Amino acid sequence: MTLKELNKEYDILQKTYGDINLDSIYNGGCETNPNICFVFMNPTKRNIAANKNWKGLKSPWIGTKNIWDLFYSLKLLDKKLYTEIKNLKGSDWSENFAEQVYENVKKHKYFITNLGKCTQIDARELPNSTYEKYLHLLYKEFEIIKPKVIILFGNQVSSIVLQEKISVSLVRKKCYSKTINDKTYKMYAVYYPVGNGRFNIDKAIEDIKWIMKEEKF
Repeated sequence: MTLKELNKEYDILQKTYGDINLDSIYNGGCETNPNICFVFMNPTKRNIAANKNWKGLKSPWIGTKNIWDLFYSLKLLDKKLYTEIKNLKGSDWSENFAEQVYENVKKHKYFITNLGKCTQIDARELPNSTYEKYLHLLYKEFEIIKPKVIILFGNQVSSIVLQEKISVSLVRKKCYSKTINDKTYKMYAVYYPVGNGRFNIDKAIEDIKWIMKEEKF
């Protein structure tokens, strides 16, 4: 199975678990053995790529600002692009600019995805049962891209992916080994850095910097 084939599965699930007026948001970045795969929760309509008229990349965080603070702080985004992101209104992102941003993500050897690809109109809390519908497809993403390290954001995402109760505050800098279809992955749970978790962004940056140093990235 390829990432494009997975996208078809996500589009089917969007009709049940997302807003029918919005498109699924998939993933983006380095698709071949990235250093890090970052796993967030699910997209909202703030991502302008969810608009059905958008013909470019359907990748996370297009048209948003705050998450790029984290990637820039980790030296995973070039200053020129970061400055453009901070100066642009979300609605002013073009399909070409989104391509430039994700080419830069690719250059820095990481991959961005969500556990749930079900785009919502707002940042409503979703039940575990919804995310669990996407879990086997996320595992497929891991099998396809073969990341060296997987970073899971927040208690809910971490608990579902690792399939055990996780409190991020209690497991900072702890490496988990998770075996999926005979392949073992290194995973870390870190604080969610945006939205209601914005006040934890410094802790997320601190832990990811530690992980990157530990893993020699």
